[in-house]
Amino acid sequence: MIQKRVRVVIAEDHVVLRQWLRLLLEQDDEILIVGEAGNGLEVLEILSESPADVVLMDINMPVMNGYEATEEICASFPDTKVIGLSMHNSVPYVQKMLSCGASGYMLKTSNQDELFAAVKLVSGGSNYFCGELSKKLLEQSRRTDPNGAPLTAERKQLSKRELEVLSLIAEGYTNVEIANKLYTSKRTIETHRQNILEKTHAKNTANLIKYAIENNIIGIDDPEV
Repeated sequence: MIQKRVRVVIAEDHVVLRQWLRLLLEQDDEILIVGEAGNGLEVLEILSESPADVVLMDINMPVMNGYEATEEICASFPDTKVIGLSMHNSVPYVQKMLSCGASGYMLKTSNQDELFAAVKLVSGGSNYFCGELSKKLLEQSRRTDPNGAPLTAERKQLSKRELEVLSLIAEGYTNVEIANKLYTSKRTIETHRQNILEKTHAKNTANLIKYAIENNIIGIDDPEV
């Protein structure tokens, strides 16, 4: 049985970088590039003619930027997932892309393996943050004030173990992988995950991560100037 290839559109206004991304992605036989765009409007035009599973979306583009294009894609092409692509690793950029409906966020400095993994995981319904961002998310999630209290009121809803589970969810680990890391059972992790969803009123993992970032349960440090 022939495995279905992941159909990808690359949206990047810098031609050289766009061509470089295409060359990288074409090295994976499980990925098929179905279009290239230099702005958000071009992405929408491509999707109206060639269905895609994933759009690698640059944020800063002329005519229609990545935020606007992502919102339009989520509204008009709900089966297409978006991965934000940027040089910025500060929390406002990640928050805004997630609020627009993106399923992942990659830095342009991410390596080839991360790029392949992001495209495949997001196409399968998962969320993906590149390694550099995941580490910062994890570090921020473990920070407390000098008295050891949680940083926000929302965090008080979650137990210490639930915060650990949430951190690992944000890193993209499966229930089985989290269970192995925390030396517990898969069923226990499933229970923690369900409790976290209920306490945060998130409908799914994507909403959970978005909620966690927006409420400073998980955050990213602003880049140093």
